Amino acid sequence: MTSIHQRPFAPEDRSEAGHWEGDLIVGPAHRSAIGTLVERQSRVVKLIHLERADSFTLHQALVRELAALPKRLLRSITWDQGTEMAAHEKIAADLGVRIYFCDPCSPWQRPSNENTNGLLRDYFPKGADLSIHTRDELLRVEAELNMRPREVLGHRPPAELFATLLASPNHLLLR
Repeated sequence: MTSIHQRPFAPEDRSEAGHWEGDLIVGPAHRSAIGTLVERQSRVVKLIHLERADSFTLHQALVRELAALPKRLLRSITWDQGTEMAAHEKIAADLGVRIYFCDPCSPWQRPSNENTNGLLRDYFPKGADLSIHTRDELLRVEAELNMRPREVLGHRPPAELFATLLASPNHLLLR
């Protein structure tokens, strides 16, 4: 595993687009899960429908959801040390991305993702079976979060900023 301490930028540095923070929100007894990704600069959210909370399923889902992104918008993923990332080397190779791991019990090393996971609990309460939610439901929640203006983004929605990044190959700094 590559430690977050080897990442070439500080946790507060959001000057370059394409760096993501990821995690799972899990249901009872870890029998269901939703993958969560947040792009650090734009704060855009991607929710990943998972049939199971294992490394094989997560690998397939991450490749399916992220492979179409331009390389400039998929530079790294920072994750916690959960067993769902056991296939991190294969994920990194298949996506052409660097994967960094946080220190144990250090959620502040993925602040955007932790904040998003807190927001998601309004939609998916703790203790709820997450397997009942369809991919379409997750896309609806994702769109709602991405269209919500954020103070930290000058009251602009993440979707607007991410669309700007997608449209402009040389647009590195949004603010």
